[in-house]
Amino acid sequence: MVINYAGNKAAALECQELCEKASEGKRRIETVQGDISVGEDRERMVDFVSREFGRLDLLVNNAGVAPNVRADLLEAGEESFDRLMNINLKGPYFLTQKAAKLIAESAPLEGAARAVVNVTSISAFTVSTNRGDYCVAKAGLAMMTKLYAVRLAEYGIGVFEIQPGVIATDMTEGVKEKYDRLFAGGLAPINRWGAPSDIGKAVVAVASGLFPYSTGQVFNVDGGFHIHRI
Repeated sequence: MVINYAGNKAAALECQELCEKASEGKRRIETVQGDISVGEDRERMVDFVSREFGRLDLLVNNAGVAPNVRADLLEAGEESFDRLMNINLKGPYFLTQKAAKLIAESAPLEGAARAVVNVTSISAFTVSTNRGDYCVAKAGLAMMTKLYAVRLAEYGIGVFEIQPGVIATDMTEGVKEKYDRLFAGGLAPINRWGAPSDIGKAVVAVASGLFPYSTGQVFNVDGGFHIHRI
């Protein structure tokens, strides 16, 4: 297992420690630094996996950033747009391109999936006019899931989208008060903040190979937010 990080090494090492504890020391786990928006870094990341492990079974595209500044759709600038699209969409798009070739070359393992998981957001279909770039990137990632699902099916590689709702992370810490109010007003049927572990469990289900006859599937991990209600 390889954990990628761009700049927060401490968080990556913490994740590594937690994974080692969960596997009871039975799995080799490494961290590798790389900015997913940079082509050379993407190449180096996949080359590291190939060299150190000799194979790849599962890619989880979880890299994502919020806009530096939330700006109205009529005022937002190109610099923020380019930064966000490069990290949230272009990076996963081309990382998947390279990683999928390594997965295709790797002999299948019993009890493990050959899969790509894209972590998107309810922002793929929910409008926020003060962060249009984020919404567009997530919608693009949702379409990317369908594209790669069709292209990689011949290799037995499933491609899945996990669509989180409001998850308690560093990214949402700054808007906690806003979402607390929304939950108080009944934002979702399962009316609580989501936890990172809710996303992790969905990834584990895919990684375990439990969906051999599915691809392009969207897993809503949003407390039922996506359900239209009247």
